[in-house]
Amino acid sequence: MAKKKKKNSSETTSSIRTPVVCVLGHVDHGKTSLLDRIRGSSVVDREAGAITQHIGATIVPLDAIQKMSGTTGSMDFDVPGLLFIDTPGHHAFTTLRSRGGALADMAILVVDINDGFQPQTKEALQILRNFKTPFVIAATKIDRLHGWRVQENAPFMKTYAAQNERVQGMIETKTYELVGELAEMGFNCDRFDRVRDFARNIAIVPVSGITGEGLPDLLMVMVGLAQRYMTENLTLSTTGPGYGTVLEVKEERGLGTTLDVILIDGQLNVGDEIVVGGERGVIETKVRSLLKPRPMQEILTEDRFERVKQVTAASGIKVAAPKLEGAIAGSPLRVVRDNREEIVDSVIHEMEDIQVNLSEEGVFIKADTIGALEALSKELEGNNIPIMRAEVGPISRHDIVEVSTIRDPLYSVILAFNTPVLPDAIDTLAEHAMGHVRLFESSVIYHLIDDYMDWEEETRRLMHKESFEKLILPAKITLLPDCVFRQSNPAVVGVRVLAGKLQAGVNLVLPSGKRIGRIKQIKMGQENINEANQGAEVAISIEGPTVGRQIDVGDDLYAEIPEHHVKVLEGEMTSHLTGGMLEVLEEYTRIRRKERPFWGK
Repeated sequence: MAKKKKKNSSETTSSIRTPVVCVLGHVDHGKTSLLDRIRGSSVVDREAGAITQHIGATIVPLDAIQKMSGTTGSMDFDVPGLLFIDTPGHHAFTTLRSRGGALADMAILVVDINDGFQPQTKEALQILRNFKTPFVIAATKIDRLHGWRVQENAPFMKTYAAQNERVQGMIETKTYELVGELAEMGFNCDRFDRVRDFARNIAIVPVSGITGEGLPDLLMVMVGLAQRYMTENLTLSTTGPGYGTVLEVKEERGLGTTLDVILIDGQLNVGDEIVVGGERGVIETKVRSLLKPRPMQEILTEDRFERVKQVTAASGIKVAAPKLEGAIAGSPLRVVRDNREEIVDSVIHEMEDIQVNLSEEGVFIKADTIGALEALSKELEGNNIPIMRAEVGPISRHDIVEVSTIRDPLYSVILAFNTPVLPDAIDTLAEHAMGHVRLFESSVIYHLIDDYMDWEEETRRLMHKESFEKLILPAKITLLPDCVFRQSNPAVVGVRVLAGKLQAGVNLVLPSGKRIGRIKQIKMGQENINEANQGAEVAISIEGPTVGRQIDVGDDLYAEIPEHHVKVLEGEMTSHLTGGMLEVLEEYTRIRRKERPFWGK
C-alpha cells in the first residue's frame, strides 16, 4: 500500500483523504462496465477490444454514493468519497495490477458469478494478499442468470426478493461456490448481508454493471469499510510534498505536453517544483497549471477540466508544466521542497527498477508506459521469447536501423504496444535494405503476442523447409537387372529408390563406406528430374565407376551425407524425415561410426 508521510509539528492536517480503491479481476469479467454504471459514462466502448489497457482514475463523491444507495442524510461519514483505479484485466498485466494493489487502500475484486475464479483472478488475490489490501468481491453479471428479472439500480436484497425460487437457488449455489474456492485459498468470506465482522470476513456482493443491481450495496460496503477500519490511515498532511504516479503523457491544445497523474499522498500546488521520470533521465520543472476532472468523470477520457490552485491526495489531476516532453507514463512524480537531491535520487532509483529480463539475443520491445513494458516482457517470458532491448516511447528510425543489423530473422523484430511509429521510421521501414525488419503493432497486448507467435511459427516452418531443401538427404538405391545402358563415362543404369529421397548431384557410396562416384543426372522416362522418392524407378548417370568393376547389378548404394548435414538432420530435422529416410540415416551413420564412433554427433 502507499506509504503514508510522517507529519512534523509544523504541519497541519486535513480531515480525511479520499480512499484509493483498486478494481481488479480477470479479463472481460466486467470491471469497466461496473465503473461505467457508477459514473454514467461509457469508457468501455472506447477501450481497444473493450479491455482496459491503461490505469484510469475516477472520483465518486460521497453525496453521489449516498444518492445511489438511498442513504442521503441518514448516515454520517468522514470519508469524502472514493477514488477508483480501473486496472487492466488481462493476465499479461500482472505488474500493473501489482502497482494498482500497491497504490490502493482498498480493492474490489470483480468475478463473473457465472464463470467463477479464473487463473488471473487468483493472481489478483495473491497481489491483494501480498500487499495486505482489504477488499470486497463483486460477483458480477447476475443479470445473465437464466430467468433473471431485472430491477434497475435496486439494492441486492430487493432484487433478490423479486426473483423466483429457482433463480434464488442459483444465486445461493453460485455464491457458495465462490465461498468454497476462497476458503481453499485461505480466505473467510460470505455474502455481504451475512457478514458480521468485516475486518475478519470478506464480503461478496452480487451485482450487475449493466442493470445497476447490487451497486448501492457495493458502494456502501466500500464506504463503510473505509469509515470504520481505515479512517486513521487516511489522515494526511495538507502541506506535505505531493507524491504521485504518471498515468499518461498527452499533448493538449493550448497547454502543450501534460501529465495525467494520480496524487497518492500530500499536496500539489501551482508553482511547485516537481521531478518526474523521463526518457533521458529525470525531468525537473515547475507546475504551471493544475486541471481537475469533474466529479464522476474518468481522467483519461475527460475533455472538460476545472483549473485549480492546489489539489490534495488522493486525486486524479492533469498537470501542465514546461519541459514535460519525454516524460514517461508509469513514472513517479515527486514535489520538491528543500530536499532536491534526495527526491531526484529516489525518482532515478524507481526508474531504474524496471522489471524486464534481457538476453544477449532476442526481440526489441517498445511500449507507451513502464507498466505496459513490464507486462509485455512478462508475457513474452511466459512464452519463452527472449528480449534483447526494452524501451518506453515511440518507434524511431534509429530503432529500425538497429534492428536491421540483427542476423537472426526471428529476432529482427520490434513489438510495439500502444506506441506510435514516427514518420522517419515508416520511411526507413519502406526502404529495400530494411525489408527484413518486422514490426508488430497493437493496442491490445494479447493480440500483439498472438500475432507475433503466429508469424514466428510460420517463419520457423519456412526456415526449416528451406534448410531441409538445402541438405543432402538420406537415400538408398539398388541397381536393377537388365538396366545397364552404358558401363562407364558416365555409367548409365536403372535403379529403384529403396528408401529416402535420391537427389541429383550427390555422391554415392558402397555399404563399406567407399565412395564410387557422383550422380550427374536423374531421368524418369524422357524427363530430367532433380530428385526421386521412395519406390521410384529411374535411370541415373554416374560419373566415376564402371559397371562390372566398382559396381554391379544388384548392388545397394547410399547417398553420401556430409558430417555437418548429419548433425543437422539428427539434431533438428528428424520430424521431417519421411519415406524411410530415418531408417536409411540410421544405417548410414552405423557405417560411418564403425571406425569413428562419434562421427556426426
